[in-house]
Amino acid sequence: GFWEFVMVNATSLEVGDFTASEYLKFKEAIFDENWANDENALEIDFGAIEFTAPRLSLPSSIGNGVNLISKFIGSRFGEDKQNVNALVDYLLALQHRGQSLMINKKLNTVSKLQSALFAAQVYVSSLPKDTPYEEFKHKMKGWGFEKGWGSTSERVRETMLLLSEVLQAPDPAKLELMFSKLPTTLNIVIFSPHGYFGQAGVLGLPDTGGQIVYILDQVRALEEELLHRIEQQGLQAKPQILVVTRLIPDARGTKCNVELEPIENTKHSNILRVPFYTQNGVLRQWVSRFDVYPYLERFAKDATAKILEVMDCKPDLIIGNYTDGNLVASLMAKKLGITQGTIAHALEKTKYEDSDAKWKELDPKYHFSCQFTADMISMNATDFIITSTYQEISGSKNRPGQYESHEAFTMPGLYRVVSGINVFDPKFNIASPGADQSVYFPFTEKSKRLTNFHPEIEELLYSRENNDEHIGYLADKKKPIIFSMARLDTVKNITGLTEWYGKNRRLRSLVNLVLVAGFFDPSKSKDREEIAEIKKMHSLIEKYKLKGQIRWIAAQTDRYRNGELYRCIADTKGAFVQPALYEGFGLTVIEAMNIGLPTFATNQGGPAEIIVDGVSGFHIDPNNGEEASKKIVAFFEKCKSDGGYWNKMSEAGLQRIHECYTWNIYAKKALNMGSIYGFWRQLTKDQKQAKMRYIEMIYSLLFRNMVKNISIPTEESLPAPTATTS
Repeated sequence: GFWEFVMVNATSLEVGDFTASEYLKFKEAIFDENWANDENALEIDFGAIEFTAPRLSLPSSIGNGVNLISKFIGSRFGEDKQNVNALVDYLLALQHRGQSLMINKKLNTVSKLQSALFAAQVYVSSLPKDTPYEEFKHKMKGWGFEKGWGSTSERVRETMLLLSEVLQAPDPAKLELMFSKLPTTLNIVIFSPHGYFGQAGVLGLPDTGGQIVYILDQVRALEEELLHRIEQQGLQAKPQILVVTRLIPDARGTKCNVELEPIENTKHSNILRVPFYTQNGVLRQWVSRFDVYPYLERFAKDATAKILEVMDCKPDLIIGNYTDGNLVASLMAKKLGITQGTIAHALEKTKYEDSDAKWKELDPKYHFSCQFTADMISMNATDFIITSTYQEISGSKNRPGQYESHEAFTMPGLYRVVSGINVFDPKFNIASPGADQSVYFPFTEKSKRLTNFHPEIEELLYSRENNDEHIGYLADKKKPIIFSMARLDTVKNITGLTEWYGKNRRLRSLVNLVLVAGFFDPSKSKDREEIAEIKKMHSLIEKYKLKGQIRWIAAQTDRYRNGELYRCIADTKGAFVQPALYEGFGLTVIEAMNIGLPTFATNQGGPAEIIVDGVSGFHIDPNNGEEASKKIVAFFEKCKSDGGYWNKMSEAGLQRIHECYTWNIYAKKALNMGSIYGFWRQLTKDQKQAKMRYIEMIYSLLFRNMVKNISIPTEESLPAPTATTS
């Protein structure tokens, strides 16, 4: 998280201090010397106008936002009793469809609330613990209390005691727990405009992949947790979650042209699709995620109107996804005054070397001027940011984090950012996603096993035929299998794993290798990198004479069959290997461990946080294949000498996932963020005014002008659609 810029004299080796601005000017001189020497070049400095939170410096504080905000709130309550009055105002503002929740206007001061809490606690303590709230609600209303405290007398007493303790002597842990019990979030909007957002037949279409799976799993988890909380709060409310995306008339056989679509396995969640407009009407065709920016302001306006119509109320929380969704979320949150969270998924700036300094060269294709500006706007405007790992925020010793790379950067001829984001900002939170428990459940749960897939999987793994789905064969079916599943590209390093295996004779004698990745025929791929990796795979199989020990399976799209395939690998007492040169998070690692497969994963990126090395799995260095293969050999040799070792590592991996990486944990964290940052937003709104004005200026004077440089498709547009539902 710490950056220090220094200048070294090549002759004397003297070291001198360098400011971020001086460093960026030096960098700019390589690309645009006139801009570097321009004394009036635009510099953006968000650090100079950040007044809402104390400056932090401990690396352990990074990504620990909710806990830190709880401490800040407690500190403010102790410093000034006027801040405690803000909590009373916050409680008074809680309502659902016009009905007050928690307290009414009778309790409009701290002293009145404390007195009423004391009297009510004495009363509810005299009731049987399971007395329904409905039986004493009139008594509660007489004191000034409304629904939302709990479904039973015991829950009411617990919530009241927590609030009483917070009012008397704020404790961060109790503050956090109290906010988790408040009915602050009943209606959620999630933005994900680009790509083909649907539930079937969309994966593999342009700009359509893991983000959709993430959001659909997220929605199911959030709804389940909302329903649980609403029941405990004693409310009869129905939550609403809307995933708002783009309506695409040319839907390519998907439901992306359907305006309102219920989300499967939910009760109150829907996909709402709103079209992009040009001057001629609705845009028919798909648009690349790099080209969506001209449509987003109108989309935000239209989506806001449609959301209010469908929900029949304002949402309580807005969550954006990726650059476009985060920008739209920022526009809507500002307009409606709603708490906002953002999720980057991937910040493109870190994917292309020197993409900021080379923006002019890359802009015709990627429009990075728009993208980096939009990212900077939304990450500063949002109330909180959800990340999957610490490294996503702050990186590692060898690699800057995705957000960290936005601390200081330059786009010569456009602007220079001397302080774009501070990774110590308490808006950052780590909430890792989990695996879908209906798909990736443990192999030991025999009654749930999808045995109907077993004949197909048997053929997939062990048939000696080469066909369009698999090549190679396994001569010894009794051997355990080491397994990997990933895209066939350089970073995922599937060819690297194949070479490690090929070179290590002892490993080959112990286990078979099964890979699920890409195509076999280079002519079927349009990606140059994948084509090169396909050719490399074939050459490695020939070079190391791997036939009889390797099975290469083409990319698979059936999640349920994939889940059972993992379990069948576990049946062989095998292991999962994730050999990527770098992995931002590592969802396949989560899936494998959740199945019960002992897992070896790259130490470069997210998996290094998921796995405790030697305890719940193993780290491997993708840049040292010899050492990595020896580590895998050592594991299987120990399994041969110690009959219980495989089960021990399998169970340890499962325990790690259940403790840290489930959608249930994620949903609790996300809803707690919505609640506590909602209050923090209210408590700091005056201090945030200057920053919001700064953001408005950047949006109006810079972003809007950049957008004009993106060409609009010339294909004839459609008239406005009639409403359709599914």
